[in-house]
Amino acid sequence: MFELTVTDHVMIAHSLKNPFFGPAQWVHGATYVVHAGFSCETLTREQVVLDIGAAITILKDVLARINYQNLDNLPEFAGKLTTTEFLAKYIHEQVSQRVAPFFSGLLKITLEESPVARASYSAPAGSGL
Repeated sequence: MFELTVTDHVMIAHSLKNPFFGPAQWVHGATYVVHAGFSCETLTREQVVLDIGAAITILKDVLARINYQNLDNLPEFAGKLTTTEFLAKYIHEQVSQRVAPFFSGLLKITLEESPVARASYSAPAGSGL
């Protein structure tokens, strides 16, 4: 299996309005390091998983929608608990839509919340769309 991973970061504010989350119920900030890992069994005729520049641009474009935003104020997140796991799936869906025309393989999105905690979501690119 071949894998290409590109990395960026995003800064958000949000609240997790449920007593389960303790003090995170209230508005707080988070900076996530975001990894997008693309895996496939065979390389393209150019001998790559996909173009690194395209992968970097796509991830950056997806993250731009939420960067420096309070997720509580964005319509697509209304009534949602924007946990790290939830955001990993959201980013996966957005990246997946953009790479589906030229990449067929596994896409894994990992958000590092801190040096000791991270969450991921993996599925084939284009699945569930």
